[in-house]
Amino acid sequence: MRLAVFVSEYREPEMLERLKAEKLGIVLVQNGVYHAALKKDGNVSPVLSKDVEYYALSEDLQSRGFSDSDVVDSKVKVINYDGLVDLIFNDYEKTIWL
Repeated sequence: MRLAVFVSEYREPEMLERLKAEKLGIVLVQNGVYHAALKKDGNVSPVLSKDVEYYALSEDLQSRGFSDSDVVDSKVKVINYDGLVDLIFNDYEKTIWL
């Protein structure tokens, strides 16, 4: 199963650690983009600790005052709405929202 997980809050979802999939992608949207851009005590968010594909929505980054390239962690690929639609329809079979 290829599963995309939407994270929209700046908190660590407990369920995230239990998710297993053949291909797992974490899509950071709304306040979830803070995981891609902020560091706490010099460390990246624990949400970025899994060995999965990470995406952050550029429109949500920009609306929170972040530019796409200079603050986003290198693990995270910045995508726009068109890219998000492509991911949902071409790369993943199922999506869930945490």
